[in-house]
Amino acid sequence: MTNIKGPGIFLAQFMGDTAPFNQLDTICAWAKSLGFVGVQIPSWDPRCIDLQKAAESKTYADEIKGIVNAAGLEITELSTHLQGQLVAVNPAYDALFDGFAPESVRNNPTARTAWAVQQLEYAAKASRNLGLDAHATFSGALLWHTVYPWPQRPAGLVETGFTELAKRWLPILNKFEDVGVDLCYEIHPGEDLHDGISYEMFLEKVGNHKRANLLYDPSHFVLQSLDYLAYIDYYHERIKMFHVKDAEFNPTGKQGVYGGYQNWIDRAGRFRSLGDGQVDFKSIFSKLAAYNYKGWAVMEWECAIKHPETGAAEGSVFIKDHIIRVTEKAFDDFANTGSDEAFNKRILGIQ
Repeated sequence: MTNIKGPGIFLAQFMGDTAPFNQLDTICAWAKSLGFVGVQIPSWDPRCIDLQKAAESKTYADEIKGIVNAAGLEITELSTHLQGQLVAVNPAYDALFDGFAPESVRNNPTARTAWAVQQLEYAAKASRNLGLDAHATFSGALLWHTVYPWPQRPAGLVETGFTELAKRWLPILNKFEDVGVDLCYEIHPGEDLHDGISYEMFLEKVGNHKRANLLYDPSHFVLQSLDYLAYIDYYHERIKMFHVKDAEFNPTGKQGVYGGYQNWIDRAGRFRSLGDGQVDFKSIFSKLAAYNYKGWAVMEWECAIKHPETGAAEGSVFIKDHIIRVTEKAFDDFANTGSDEAFNKRILGIQ
């Protein structure tokens, strides 16, 4: 077994226009002051990184790594959640998702998709230049508007949708294979890969590609009423990243999973700061340790109630307290009497 690395923090929700949250060196110093030892970097935020430059220049990548290291931290992974979303967008969502892309490709879905694919290719090279082994992203969605279909889905629609999704992602996965980096999809409502079954359908379409792996975030499974502990049993070999994020689901006689179009504070299912929700993190950390998860435990903060800086300060301690220092020996080794093959055969009555 291997000790899980951490605590890490995903910087996306903390970047801002005022110090220390407005540039990489100062936000890293802030994270270090709270006890974090790693940062996950949102690649779309120019205050953190120029993704293309990091892909094309090892010198620049070393400079970014140096900034993080100077604060006493490591880079856990890069993230292309926003760019990955744009690899596959149903036309119904074009206007909503255009804001994720630069102005030059807005109102042009073909150009926007090409831009997103290029961003993922940059992410593969940048990750390798930074010495990283895993990368976080979203799958995008062509089918999400049919997740609870009315009218019913036409025959073959899901098959066609996943065939197209795989067609778009397979060349990207091959780019990640070329540089030896795992591409980890965050399984998330709003994405075509939103649970185990949808991930399996995609995995089959990409030929069980060795780089088509998982970012495990139990909060999204709480909100779907999915067994997030059994999920680890099914997919532990594919789990290469871990977002430590809490959530709660409190259905009422008036609303359930779909939330009644309410804002986050009034939804039955909502994300919470670490320790304030319902996720059984003791069991999660135990399972991941038992399955020899070798990656980072990275806090992603999303809470409609608690202040983010308070959530970060508490989150660092929370993760540190949950990381298990794994044992290097069996607890009953003191009672070991030793044996050899002849002794074992005698115990079993074998001549």
